Formats: sequence, C-alpha cells, structure tokens
Amino acid sequence: MMDLRFAIVGCGRIAQRHAEHIAGQGKLVAVCDTNKERREEMAAKYNSKTYATLDELLQQEKNIDLISICSPNALHAKQSIQALEAGIHVLCEKPMAITVSDCERMIAAADKAGKHLFIVKQNRFNAPIAELKKVIDEGRLGKIIDVQLNCFWNRNNKYYETSDWKGRKNLDGGTLYTQFSHFIDLLYWMVGDVKNIHAITRNFMHQQIIDFEDSGVIALEFENGAIGTVNYTVNSFEKNMEGSIMVFGEKGTVKVGGQYLNVLEYQNIQDYKMQSVFETKPANDYGYYQGSMSNHDKVYENVVDVLKNKGTVATNGFEGLKTVEIIERIYKAAK
Repeated sequence: MMDLRFAIVGCGRIAQRHAEHIAGQGKLVAVCDTNKERREEMAAKYNSKTYATLDELLQQEKNIDLISICSPNALHAKQSIQALEAGIHVLCEKPMAITVSDCERMIAAADKAGKHLFIVKQNRFNAPIAELKKVIDEGRLGKIIDVQLNCFWNRNNKYYETSDWKGRKNLDGGTLYTQFSHFIDLLYWMVGDVKNIHAITRNFMHQQIIDFEDSGVIALEFENGAIGTVNYTVNSFEKNMEGSIMVFGEKGTVKVGGQYLNVLEYQNIQDYKMQSVFETKPANDYGYYQGSMSNHDKVYENVVDVLKNKGTVATNGFEGLKTVEIIERIYKAAK
C-alpha cells in the first residue's frame, strides 16, 4: 500500500508534534491555518501545500487519507464534520469538542460517511498508566473503592496572552477542556461512568486574563459505587508540579505520579508486583511551559494500523464524548 497522505488544520504548537510523527508514517501533503506566517513556516519545513481555509483545502486536495484537527477547541466539531463529509478520516486533538451535542454530531457524521474518527488521548499510552489499566482490568486490585486525581500545573499570564484563543470561554471552553481533559478521560477509562458530581471552581490568579476558573475541587461518585476526587489548578508556582492518580482497591493500592503521570510512585498489591521501571519520554515542551507526555507517536502508530491493517481504533468518538460529558456535568455542578 502506498504511503498515507495527511493534512493538518491549525498550525499551532501541538500541530508541530503531529507534523513530526506524520513525517515518520506518511506524507504531510497540506496544511491549513488562518495565520499566513504559521502555515507557511510549517509548509516549508515539510514541503506541503498551504491553505488559509479548510474549504479551500478540501476543494483542491482530492487524495487525502486523514486530516488532523489541531485548531482551537470550539472549531473541532465543525472542521471534523467538514472533513468527514468530504470522505476523509479524521484525527481530532483533545478535547473532542466543548459540548456533548457537538460530539454527537461528529460521531453521526463519521457513521454516515463510513469513516474513522480518532480522538487524541495520548496519556493512555504512558507506560505506568497502561500497566495500571491492565492491573485493574485483570482484577488484581479487586473492587475499586476510591480514586484520587491531582493536576497541579502552571499556566502563567504569558501562556494566555500569547494565544489568540486560550482563556476565551467561547473558543477554549475551560481549564478542564484545554489542560486536563486527558486526566478526566483516565478516570472514565479506568473506573467507569460517573453517577454524582459535586464541584467548586474559582479563578484566583487570572481574573483579568481568562473567562473561567483556574482551580477546582471535585467530588465524584461512580456508577460502580467507587468514590473519587479531582483537585486541579494552573497556579502551581512557576512550573508544573504534579499529575497523579491514586487507585485504592480491596486488594491493592497504586499511585502513578510524577509531573505527567509518568512515574510509578507507589504500589502494594496482594501477591503481585507491577513492572516499576519504565522508559519515560519527555513532556511536550513549548519553551516557557510544558504540556502532557509526548505520546503522539503511539497515536499515529494506531492510526496507521487501523487504516492499513484494519486494526482497532485506540480511542473512538464515544470515549471522546464521555470525557466531554463528564466535564460538562462538572461545570454544571460548579454553578
């Protein structure tokens, strides 16, 4: 089979990561961004064609296999649906969208077009996280009774002031969408759906800069009877401090921590020991701040496996929707 042909919509920071991995898996044939300088810089680096709008790109490019949507959060649904309706597979960055109804429209468009809709959830590929998921699925922790998630990062004024969309409610959606949707996804993936939510959110340090909260405390009751908490902030002084999950089961306790859910910090499991030494990759580094673990290579390996070998989609539209649904419910509870 010939090399897969890719396009990217949105040439911001995360798109650079996508472009690097596309170059190892196929050909980046086209890039699209309203910002001329950004799109031309990426196009020059990868010898791609450049377009100002997705409409133009879809009119001109007829042999694209997959479009990666790396635009602001609020544009994900519209652009994904446009690409799917044009008969092209889609890989959408997190969050899938910022409303459940938009997620539902995306899933319906993929079904109607008979095309795949992949959602980026790269934290699932963190080695200790994958190992913890395996341990839970094998029942080694017994019944899960309590789970605690900590997301303590730094996003300073410059982070928001140098972006034309971050921090704006209508384009960004909120801190849980842009910074911590990966973390909420892990709760759903590992523990299951959520029954009851209590939440308090506040904006302490970014009142003149962003339209929503910079910190929150959430209490959860899961459908399976487990309880849990989420503590999050982007006010960790000067730098990211911690991204961690603690799982308490009847037969074991595990903590995966570090700054980016990349270190097995504690384990005590009845008659079992998890692998404790993992190859750790660096986080996505954007100069004055860092993002989540850089596992986009695994994301693209899955895309290629599905499109070339009929493999299984690692994170589908329904799972993306569930993350958005839980976040939507948290914000509703916080009101």
